[in-house]
Amino acid sequence: MRANWKLLTENSIDGYHALTTHATYLDYLKSATGALAQVAFEGSARDLGKGHAVLEYKAPWGRPVAQWIPSWGEEGKRELSRLYDGLLTRFGKERADRIATFNRNLFIFPNLVINDIMAVTVRTYYPAAPDFMNISAWALAPREETEWARKYRLFNFLEFLGPGGFATPDDVEALEQCQRGFRNSAEAQWNDISKGMGKENPSYDDELQMRAFWSNWNEHVFRVPA
Repeated sequence: MRANWKLLTENSIDGYHALTTHATYLDYLKSATGALAQVAFEGSARDLGKGHAVLEYKAPWGRPVAQWIPSWGEEGKRELSRLYDGLLTRFGKERADRIATFNRNLFIFPNLVINDIMAVTVRTYYPAAPDFMNISAWALAPREETEWARKYRLFNFLEFLGPGGFATPDDVEALEQCQRGFRNSAEAQWNDISKGMGKENPSYDDELQMRAFWSNWNEHVFRVPA
């Protein structure tokens, strides 16, 4: 991607760009499921210390871990009910519901992201120049998954997070446009990521998790010698 690596950090853990940047995917999802008259997200963000952060939220897409959508049919409903029952047995209802129906974007400072969303993806990225980075991503799979679960996990991964999916090309274009803007701007030398600063409990679509990264990055880069 022809953009500064820190922009992908922001993109990976901001909780609000999906509704606009990935509007095509959400339109497709609504038409494919026939049950999503409106897209509703809810959740929270947490600063985990030392630059690490996570946002956790509910979202409308299916999760092969145990959240069914109508387009997966009755076979999918049976399969995901079986998986959910297993979660109930192992973890109890409260934790099982959290595992099955909540998404998580976990950031490990400085350049590791684990997206537990419509597929579990591990992403790393390294700068090759101030305006260029190399990115690697892996889709994780449980050892015991069935043929049905593998099919829909990979489908979910490729249609959104894959290199030709609904999301990744959007993000590449958006961040490369941002990089062009920064290159040509003499006045705005930084991003304003103050959203939610006044809240005791920031929402998933505030910017606490992004400030966690930048505060730690700033401390490392501009540390005053003792």
